[in-house]
Amino acid sequence: MAKTASVLDRYPEYEVNIGMEVHTQLTTKTKIFCTCANEVVKDPNTNICQICAGHPGVLPVLNKQVLDYAILAGLATNSTIASVCQFARKHYFYPDLPKGYQTTQSDQPICSEGYITIRLEDGTDKKIRVTRIHMEEDAGKNIHASSSESFVDLNRAGTPLLETVSYPDLSSAQEVKSYLKAWRSTVLYLDICSGNMEDGAFRADTNISVRKKGAAQLGTKVELKNINSFKFIGDAIEHEIERQIELLENGGRVRQETRLWDSKAKETVLMRSKEEAADYRYFQDPDLPLIAIDSAWIDRMKQTMPELPAQKFERLVKDRGLTTYEADIIVDDLALANYYEKAAEKSSSKQIVHWILRDVIGYLNEYKLTLNEFKVTPEKLAEIIELVEQGKINNTAAKEVFALVAQTGANPSHIVKEKGLEQIGSSEELEKIVKEIIDTNPQVVTDYKSGKERLFGFFVGQAMAKTQGKGNPKILQELIKKYLQ
Repeated sequence: MAKTASVLDRYPEYEVNIGMEVHTQLTTKTKIFCTCANEVVKDPNTNICQICAGHPGVLPVLNKQVLDYAILAGLATNSTIASVCQFARKHYFYPDLPKGYQTTQSDQPICSEGYITIRLEDGTDKKIRVTRIHMEEDAGKNIHASSSESFVDLNRAGTPLLETVSYPDLSSAQEVKSYLKAWRSTVLYLDICSGNMEDGAFRADTNISVRKKGAAQLGTKVELKNINSFKFIGDAIEHEIERQIELLENGGRVRQETRLWDSKAKETVLMRSKEEAADYRYFQDPDLPLIAIDSAWIDRMKQTMPELPAQKFERLVKDRGLTTYEADIIVDDLALANYYEKAAEKSSSKQIVHWILRDVIGYLNEYKLTLNEFKVTPEKLAEIIELVEQGKINNTAAKEVFALVAQTGANPSHIVKEKGLEQIGSSEELEKIVKEIIDTNPQVVTDYKSGKERLFGFFVGQAMAKTQGKGNPKILQELIKKYLQ
C-alpha cells in the first residue's frame, strides 16, 4: 500500500480528520475503588476482592490519588478543571466486566477543553484540542485458550484509568505519532503512568474519516483498536486512509465500524460493525458522591508540577545550546533527560550531548542495557569528558576509558593512571620528538616545502607513533608547523 503522503498527492481534493482516545493506566498504589494493589500480577484472579469481582451489595470508595493525577493531567493539557464532577455507569455486557457496567464519567468529566502541542516535521507547532479527560476503571481481561474455551482474569479490573479524548484535529499518521509521543512523554514526566504499551498501560484508539475539502460535515469515522506500537498505529492509519478514499472513489461508502490491524498482511480487518453508536444507558452512579474541587486543591497540585517535556525542550535549546534535533532525542526519554542533566551539572562541555547521543545510546543499544544498569554514571561520563577538555587524555584514550568504565564501573581517573593513558602535554618533551622526526626525514621536508602540503599528515602520524598516541595533537601540530617553516 502507498504511504499517506502519496495517497493524498493522488487525491488532493481529499482531507483527513483523525481523533484520538488514549487510555493511560495510573500508577497509584491501589486500584480506583478498592484497596487491592495496583500492580501487574501473573497468576490470574489473585489480586481481586469483592469490589473488583462485582459482588452484589459492595460499595466503592474513590482513591483520592486518582483525582490528584487527573488534576495534574488537566493542568498539563491547559484544560478547564471542573469545580464539580461526578461518576456515571456505562452499561455493556462483556465477560470481563462482572458488574455489567463500567464506572466512568459521562457529561461531567473532571477536565475539558484543553490542548496538547505537537511539533511538526517542518519545525512548527500545532495545537491539538482535547475535548475531555475523564477518570474510569479498567475492565478485566478475556483469555481465549482455544476455539471453544475462554477464560476471564479480573486482576486488571478496577485499575484506574484516564481517558484523553481529542478533537479530530490530526491530519496524518505522522501527526498522530507526534501526538502520542507528546502525551506519553507528558504522563511519564508527571510520573502518573508507566507508559508501557506492551502491558497496555498506554493504549490508543484511533478514529479516522476522510472527506472532500470544503465539505461541511466530517466523513464517516472508522475506529482502529488494540494497536500496541507507534509504528503499527502509523502503518494502520496510512492503510486506512487509502482504503477509505479508494472506496469512495469507486462509488462505495464508508461504514461506521471498528477495525483491527493485521501487521502481517499490512491491512486493517473488520472487528465489528458499528452502524449506530451503542446505547450505553449512562446515568449517575448512586454509590459515588459528587466531587467538589476548589481552587486551593488545584493550587496544591500546581506546586507539585514538574518541568514538562515542552518546557525542558525550550530550556535545553535556549540555555544549554542544544540543537532542536539533540533536544528532541534527549527530552523524548525521561531517563535519558535526567542522565544528561546530571552530567551537564558536572561539566559545561558541549561534548556532553555528543557523547550521550553517540557513545551512551550506542552502548546501551549494543548490549541491550537500561540506564539503570549502565555503569558509566553521569558523573563518570562528565569526568571522562573533563579529562579530555583539560588535555590530560586524548579522544582515543577517552574511548578506551569509556569502554573500561562501562565494563567495570571503575573510576575514570584511576583507569587513566593504571593504563598509562595520560597525554604528553609537555612542550619541551614533544619538541624533542618533533625535531628528531624532521632531522631524520630531510627528503620529506624538502618535498613538503616544495608544495606537497599533504605530507604534513606524515609528520603528525610519525609524532603520534613516537608518543604511542599520547602526544597532545594540538601542541604537536603547532610544533611541526614551527619547525617546517
